[in-house]
Amino acid sequence: MLIVDGHLDLSMNALQWNRDLLASVYTVRAQENYTPGKGRGQNTVAYPEMRAGRVALSFATLIARSTGRPAPHIDYATVAQAYGIASGQLAYYHMLERQDHVRLIRGRAQLAAHMADWTAWDTRHQTAAADAAGTGSPPLGFVLSMEGADPIAAPEDVEEWWRGGLRLLGLTHYGPGRYAGGTGTEDGLTDLARPLLDEMARLGIVLDVTHCSDQAFWEALARFEGLVIASHNNCRALVPHQRQFSDAQIRALVERGGVIGVALDCWMIAPGWRHGDSNVSVTLAGVVRHIDYICQLTGTCRHAAIGSDLDGGFGREGSPHDLDTIADLQQIAGLLGGRGYPPADVAAIMHGNWLRVLQAAWADV
Repeated sequence: MLIVDGHLDLSMNALQWNRDLLASVYTVRAQENYTPGKGRGQNTVAYPEMRAGRVALSFATLIARSTGRPAPHIDYATVAQAYGIASGQLAYYHMLERQDHVRLIRGRAQLAAHMADWTAWDTRHQTAAADAAGTGSPPLGFVLSMEGADPIAAPEDVEEWWRGGLRLLGLTHYGPGRYAGGTGTEDGLTDLARPLLDEMARLGIVLDVTHCSDQAFWEALARFEGLVIASHNNCRALVPHQRQFSDAQIRALVERGGVIGVALDCWMIAPGWRHGDSNVSVTLAGVVRHIDYICQLTGTCRHAAIGSDLDGGFGREGSPHDLDTIADLQQIAGLLGGRGYPPADVAAIMHGNWLRVLQAAWADV
């Protein structure tokens, strides 16, 4: 089963965490064995495991906040610093593309060709043990996303990022962003946000409302005329927390044709879990519970997907206990089948729904 993952902080891991993602997960763990810090030596994501797990396409992020909060490797004192960090992350992806490790997917025809390559390769190698690890697979596909718009100095600058390959954009992250209130605030859109949203609509950039405060969520939906998604969000009815979406928010996204990628952070899967707790009781079945909730609430499987957020500042200790690497996302397909989901619906959740959104966004590209 091919997979599209709606959220991976790959450049942050490569640059701010100094991980060689061309090496295996296990090599990176060995290199970090004596490195202190949350998630060190516990990583789950590297490019060989993405190929082994048939993660043919992912939404790869740029992330650099400028909120003045003390958050190492993610928050910077000035807009100029945030711009510089995110620009470096963009350059990292461009170099990977030049080296033929990845493809930066910018339009509909390129997307179709990329997925056709992966489908043909996967069909040929389903049973070959040597290729079960992804050996000889096509390059990984990345759709570039920015998690929090702080690096965009002014709304009119968004076109510069679009020319660099940016196709998805979230307004904010944790705390008070330059463009909108994020998780843990009750702030709405700032004055900068409205012209930014207008520029995004003109360029065809998809709005990601993940991390928006409730106020910013509703204000953004009212202002923005383009396609809207949530790259990595779970259900507030199952885990009561502002970071999750209420039923009303889920329905509003569905009405806009959006898709919600369910995240694999333990605290977003199981109510009451906090970093430092054992993850023994948190499993991939809990992830599927959130997927199923979205499907049952909306009466369709067309709006649920995967947005793993693996290695998003944490590692195995903050991920489901039965997941060792990103290749284990394949288990989700079997768990959905065990709940009675037919193959066509499983395929939609694993990859088809994200592909449909991108095809709609890029109808003229």
